[in-house]
Amino acid sequence: MSTIFLDLDGTLTDPKPGITGAVRHALDTLGLDSFTADQLEWVIGPPLLDSFTKLGASDPHQAFALYRAHYTDGGLYDCTIYDGIHDALETLAAAGHRLFLATAKPIAYATRITAHFGLDPHMEQQFGPDLDATFNDKGDLLRHALGLTGIDPQDAIMVGDRQSDFTAAKVNGMTSLGVSWGYGSAAELETADALCHTPRQLASDLARLIG
Repeated sequence: MSTIFLDLDGTLTDPKPGITGAVRHALDTLGLDSFTADQLEWVIGPPLLDSFTKLGASDPHQAFALYRAHYTDGGLYDCTIYDGIHDALETLAAAGHRLFLATAKPIAYATRITAHFGLDPHMEQQFGPDLDATFNDKGDLLRHALGLTGIDPQDAIMVGDRQSDFTAAKVNGMTSLGVSWGYGSAAELETADALCHTPRQLASDLARLIG
């Protein structure tokens, strides 16, 4: 048996319409340059406060507040579950693996999404930042989760699509599996210990990685 920590955005769900729509709303409200949804794909995954700084917001907290108001007004459900994810989670759970969510999305939103789309029954526990940005760093989040659960990091795998997932795993002594259907670049995915290319291969690729 092994323990598997799963990212949410870009790994279990495709959140592009909801996230990019809320970011565009915030930028438009502040009179900043507008971008297309495709141009904003890079904001999916990393902490949004950092992204708003890169997007030119003089007060990223104000931009994030505008984003949050728009996103919680329905945008958080403007996403889809990648085809094959439910089957993969069922297969992993049936094999006796412990499944946990580890997301950069505030846990208050993440749990609403996992409940809405029927993902939460698969999860033993769910971890994400608080609304005040506590545990906003993925490495700190995983360290907190490992300490709270008493899980040995050498028996744990972090599954995600961005470099922040793989770096967080490394600093905590965990193995990482990158998924290529998300929003990480080829350069980011190269930093993962192993790769998976379709949700339908996720369970089998994890089984091989666990060994």
